[in-house]
This record gives sequence, C-alpha cells and structure tokens, in this order.
Amino acid sequence: MFLSVFELFKIGIGPSSSHTMGPMVAAGRFLDSLRASAFTVHGLKARLYGSLAHTGVGHATDRAVILGLAGFLPEDYDPDAAAAALGRIKATGRVSPPGLPGLAFAPQHDLVFDKGAPLPGHPNGLELMATDAEGDVIVQETYFSIGGGFVVTAAEQAAEARRDKADLRAHPYPFRAADEMLAMARESGKSIAEMKRANERIHRTEAEIADGVARTWGAMNACIDRGLEGTGILPGGLGVKRRAGAIHARLKEEAGLNIAAPHIANEYMSVYAMAVNEENAAGGQVVTAPTNGAAGVVPAVIRYWLDFVPGATSARIPDFLFTAAAIGGIIKHNASISGAELGCQAEVGSAAAMAAAGLAAVLGGAPEQVENAAEIALEHHLGMTCDPVKGLVQVPCIERNGLGAIKAVSAAALALRGDGTHFVSLDACVSAMSTTGRDMSEKYKETALGGLAVSVPNC
Repeated sequence: MFLSVFELFKIGIGPSSSHTMGPMVAAGRFLDSLRASAFTVHGLKARLYGSLAHTGVGHATDRAVILGLAGFLPEDYDPDAAAAALGRIKATGRVSPPGLPGLAFAPQHDLVFDKGAPLPGHPNGLELMATDAEGDVIVQETYFSIGGGFVVTAAEQAAEARRDKADLRAHPYPFRAADEMLAMARESGKSIAEMKRANERIHRTEAEIADGVARTWGAMNACIDRGLEGTGILPGGLGVKRRAGAIHARLKEEAGLNIAAPHIANEYMSVYAMAVNEENAAGGQVVTAPTNGAAGVVPAVIRYWLDFVPGATSARIPDFLFTAAAIGGIIKHNASISGAELGCQAEVGSAAAMAAAGLAAVLGGAPEQVENAAEIALEHHLGMTCDPVKGLVQVPCIERNGLGAIKAVSAAALALRGDGTHFVSLDACVSAMSTTGRDMSEKYKETALGGLAVSVPNC
C-alpha cells in the first residue's frame, strides 16, 4: 500500500477537498477521456448524488464542476480567470476546455442535484456525460470523490485490491497497518519517516522530494499568514466573521504589554488552525491535510512547534510530514478520511492523529511512542459527527480544527511520557472508527440533515 506524501498533502482550493477539489479533478479526468476518444462531442451534462447533492451548493460543488468542465484544475487555479470564465459560461451556455471544441453546457439545465438515493460505492458520487448533436448521451462515466481530493471510478474501486498487492512487491517498506509499520521499524532500525521516505524514493529523486516538501510546507505556512491577515464576512450566507486576524492581533498586543497568559501556546495554535480554515471557507488556496475541512490541524501544530518549542528547526519539517503521511495512509487504507463516509472523526480525527504522530517524531519519540500518540489523538475523536450548518465548512469546522490541534499536542505529550506500550493499538482504533462511522446515521455525515446543522438557524 503506497500513498505518497504529496497525495495526502495536495495543494488545492477551498472550501472542500471532497466537494470542491474532487469534482473539479473528476471533470478534468472526464475531459481527458473525451480528448482521447473518437467521438464527436457537442455538449456536456453532470448529475450529483448523495452528499454532493445535499451540500454541494454550500461547498461550491456546482462551481467546481462548471470550472472543471471548462478546464480548470485545483493545483493551478486562478481565481480571477475562474470568475471571468463563470461569467462567460452562464451568459453563453457553453464551455471551451483546452483541446476540445466549444461544448454546450448550461449549468441551470445541465447540472442536476439529485437528492434521491446515493450511488452505490460512496456517498460522494457524480455522473459526467457527453452528448451528440441530438442531445443523446454518447460517453458517460461515474466518479466517486472519496475524500482528500482523491477521485476514483467504479472500475478503479474494484481494482484497488489488485493494486495493493502490486504495491507490496514494489516498495521496501510496504506497511498497510500500524502493527506492520512497527515491526518493519524494529527490524530495520529506521524511523517511520525514514521508511516513508525510502518508499517515496521509488517514485521521485531526492531533489524532487525536497522540492515537494518545501512547496507543501510553504503553501501551508502561507495559508496561515493569509488567514491571519484576512478580515470581513465569510461567503455563504451565515454571516460568520473572520476572527483569526483580530485574535492574533490581540495576542501580539498583550505580549507587548506583558499581560499574563497561561494558555498562550494553545491560543496561538488555535488561531493558526482557524486562520487556515477561514482561508479554506473563503475558497482560498489550502493544502489537504488530509482534507480541506481538516486542513488547519497539521500546519497549526507545525507552526506551534517552530514558534514555541526550544530546539525546533525547519530542517525537521520533512520528518514531521513523512511521519504524518504514514499515519494518514494507514487510516485511509483501512478506514476513510471522508466526512461523508465516516463523519468528522475521519477528517479532524485523522488530522489530529497525523499531527500528533509528526510532533512526537520531531520531539524524539520512538516509533512505538509515535504510534501511541496517533492512537490517543484518534481515539478521542471517535464518534464525532460531520454536521456543518447550511452545508458550509464554517460552523463547527473552523473552531474544530483549533481543538483538534490542541488534542494532537496533548496526545503527543502524553505518549512521550510513556514507553510506547498502551492498551489500545492504532489499528484497533482505526477499526473502531470505521465501524462507528458505518453505523452512524447518514444525517450526521456531511449531509447537513442532523446535529448542529438543524439545531441552529441557517440564516
């Protein structure tokens, strides 16, 4: 089982990796298939199912699909060009993707939110169709946006087990579970980060890895800084104010006045996480970690470590990210990182586990302590629902990232006080998360049909 650090930490756009980035990626893949086909295409249609249909407007899924079919992709998204393209498409009812002729696509008619039964395979399903001159469908593909910006077709889902077996032969440390990871660490004498880096070298040179890690952390850190400078009201109609910048300014002012602040590190860590998720809610550039909805936890903990922990150095950031990615890969492989599938325990819970593991590693923890840190963080998110008010990644998501970061640091600290032995293994905790999420009512899994989403006014 190989999942690259650059797949878990992808530079993209807000507000949702599964509802914004995933559908845009799916549209890009569909355009690639049309470019490679022999069909003469005249028009496009799209139909959203499940959670994409229920909360798609709040998560900008409609915008993502429209722009994706016009040729936009998350990794090089230009907001000004996107705004201009949306205006043209709505005015003309046509998209002009690179490498294809102009195609009929009137969003008000050709983009359907189907709130009936979700497609089998995953709660985030979408069908993309190409039509001929008579309007008949000549090419059709079903995609599932499975969290973190990952997209698969139904056929690719079926082939996943075969790919896993191939991965076992292809990588020097092909751990699929935490117990396997620890056994390989004991046998090799390597850290979790060293094993993850060795697997990564099968696909990239050291220079490419170093450049990728630098770009990833650079994007994370820049997102924090932009969020701390942001002001105003977040889009979507809830009237939620951006608070991170004002709180950060007060913290700096109080520091200059020598005002006692016993929880200062936690306050900074929370505001770093909130800054990221306010940027995400505003549709800005973020890094999936492992998703957009949980994007604030890992960068907030890294920034906390750099700002508040003596001896912290940016030279160790690769070790943090590789360790975190190893834990995220295990969770994704054996459960899910999708809130639509398992609730917010799969998003902020997974992010906290990843951040706790990364922090424990750079603080000198042994592999067993790192695994323990991840387990503690995940265990205390079990059962967390995904119930965004009005389907927006704002309430409770923004604050929840701050609390997830605090839990991650507490989990790492607790694990480092022990010797790595503990009662519940990370593998058992991941299994419990999967079972809990699959037993959870669909009302509490990103559909905005239960919990906080229906307990407070939506306007």
